[in-house]
Amino acid sequence: MPSCAEREVSMNNRPTGNHKHLTLSQRISIEHGLAEGKSFRTIAALTGKDPSTISKEIRRHSQVKEHSKSRSFAKVPCSHNRDDTNPRANKCKMLHACGDEDCAKLCRSCRKYQCEEICKEYKPRQCVKLNKPPYVCNGCPKRVNCLLEQKIYSSKYANDNYRDVLIASREGINQTPERIQEMNDILTPLIKKGQSLGHIYATHAEMLGCSRRTAYTYIASGVFDVRNLDLRRKVKYKKRKTSTACSINNRTFRINRTYKDFQKLLENGYTGSIVELDTVEGRAGTKPCFMTMLFRSCNLMLIFLLKEQTQAEVKRVFDSLTEALGIQVFRRLFEVILTDNGHEFQNPDELEISQTGEKRTAIYYCDPYRSNQKGALEKNHEYIRYVRPKGISFEDLDDEKVTLLMNHINSEKRDSLNGHSPFELSQLLLDNKLHNFLKLKEIEPDQVNLNPGLLK
Repeated sequence: MPSCAEREVSMNNRPTGNHKHLTLSQRISIEHGLAEGKSFRTIAALTGKDPSTISKEIRRHSQVKEHSKSRSFAKVPCSHNRDDTNPRANKCKMLHACGDEDCAKLCRSCRKYQCEEICKEYKPRQCVKLNKPPYVCNGCPKRVNCLLEQKIYSSKYANDNYRDVLIASREGINQTPERIQEMNDILTPLIKKGQSLGHIYATHAEMLGCSRRTAYTYIASGVFDVRNLDLRRKVKYKKRKTSTACSINNRTFRINRTYKDFQKLLENGYTGSIVELDTVEGRAGTKPCFMTMLFRSCNLMLIFLLKEQTQAEVKRVFDSLTEALGIQVFRRLFEVILTDNGHEFQNPDELEISQTGEKRTAIYYCDPYRSNQKGALEKNHEYIRYVRPKGISFEDLDDEKVTLLMNHINSEKRDSLNGHSPFELSQLLLDNKLHNFLKLKEIEPDQVNLNPGLLK
């Protein structure tokens, strides 16, 4: 038995990383190892692979070797002409297989015909040694004069065969029409609801039976009733023609509340709740807008309908949340808020202090023109635009419709959350008083709808 040190050295000799494919040089080493009669374990140590990998490689890519024409006179023994108790005895007593009833010779002794040509019962004898390691005739001392069917492992044949299989597996649509239809019946209705493949695969991966990358390939190939245009992220973002300006002539509201101050807070070990705050505008010239809040801990996004984009409306929402949740719960949930420099947020004292004069939160402001500093919320605004594209007014919306929109967005499962939805995580991390007050609930995965038809 090898010592622990020897086993450690053997493991250290193996290549690091994900080396799934055997190379030609490794296959040559396998062929040489078989010719020298080495065990799978020894060959595995030489190639840096597991012994089971060597065993599978040999069994998958060995080939049956045909007898040369120079040896065509030699008969390949029949499996029926063998007595396991007496291997040297001839068991077959077949007569007149050729149809000559006057012939008195046993067919196995015939020099005119060979058994495989005339006998219906003929079956080539298989070497019993091929049923156990090394499963091939490489290195067998009797190979030269053996009349039985031979299986040989050739490194060149194995490598060529493997490459052919690999290329074929990556070409075309490797599914039956019936299977394609089953996948289409699952994917098409859900994608047309505005669901991402990430959300769909979180609940239907086993039913689809292929990777997400393969599904994208099938969609691009026109296999399903949906196309690339139906996928949310298959379109390119337009470059902003103009920067988003904000009026910050009076910068006093930013004193001790800058993004650098926020970073210092984090550097000092702050681990409490952080909420990103912003607004989303409707069609230009209309007053209603959304105020959005996102919890960094679980990606849950809250959406509030404001009558107009003013400081008074923002304060109204803060006061209603404080009254409904209680000052202690509000402090715990909204302990630190990070927002931009929009005019509706430029009165931090009104937001930080409750109607009873109690400190309820701490407001910090991003640097001008640095929306990426609250990128999680900016990214989540995409979900709103899936349902309410830019240029469409919010005037036809009410609190009930906004709650419906919020629940559908928070119910979509995300890759960034390991296949969970923001709502699922929020139930574990946030106070349920918030869920009850805002009527937050989970939408069934297949019912999640993120297209404009949701609010019609």
